[in-house]
Amino acid sequence: MFKKNNIKVSFEFFPPKNENLEAGLWNCVQSLKDLNPDFVSVTYGAGGSTRKRTHSIVSKLYKDHKLPTAAHLTCIGASEKDISEIAETYWQNGIKHIVALRGDLPDGHDHKSDQYAYAADLVTALKNIADFEISVAGYPEKHPECQSIEQDIENLKRKVDCGADRIITQFFMNPEDFLLWRDRVVSAGIDVPIVPGILPLNHYGRAVSFAKRCGTKIPLWLKDLYQGLDSTPTMRDRVSVSVAYEQCRILQENGVDQFHFYTLNRPELVKTVCHLLGIR
Repeated sequence: MFKKNNIKVSFEFFPPKNENLEAGLWNCVQSLKDLNPDFVSVTYGAGGSTRKRTHSIVSKLYKDHKLPTAAHLTCIGASEKDISEIAETYWQNGIKHIVALRGDLPDGHDHKSDQYAYAADLVTALKNIADFEISVAGYPEKHPECQSIEQDIENLKRKVDCGADRIITQFFMNPEDFLLWRDRVVSAGIDVPIVPGILPLNHYGRAVSFAKRCGTKIPLWLKDLYQGLDSTPTMRDRVSVSVAYEQCRILQENGVDQFHFYTLNRPELVKTVCHLLGIR
């Protein structure tokens, strides 16, 4: 049985593509805020495409909802000057936790000379601006652009050596993949907290599409579990909760006491998993 006091959770929200969808976001926030998250974060769209909306949401989460809020910043989609201005504004407005990412280049676009090339460069710049708390991304199955897991861990260590305070992982489905990778990360001399990213699947097909973009393996047993459930969403949600809870259970048995949930702005699944974890 999980003990509530031993577990910390954080939630990641996604900025809606337009104002008409924004009500769903705030319903999600309202549903999860009473679970006392360690922090909440808000992503960017590809290439920083939702940057302005993200900044607005981050400000509202902190000021109106009184939540400890982390703002995503990516190298892609913003110049070095833009980054400095955005970071300084965040600091002045009380947002002192940044999730520093390189970001994905939109198709057909090249890196620009006035942008930071790597997340490590962004971490260094942010630490020079102010004493931000900085989280960075980790990839238990390696970043899709890296040639090897060793190279990927070297890149991760570079981000930590530049000042990162926490690692939040990309989502994964096999807890064993995370645990093996965590051991290798620790052996490389990385000693900051490593927080697994948990994605309760709300639709198998969309999960497969998302996984291909970020290099996550979807095991065959998962396909079997979701077989025939597209027309029965209630049963599908029950399976999703069971899978996510089992991930957390195995991880907790192996010393993990923090979980970062990718909510997809669907609070029901995440809230149910948290309930099973004893967080209510």
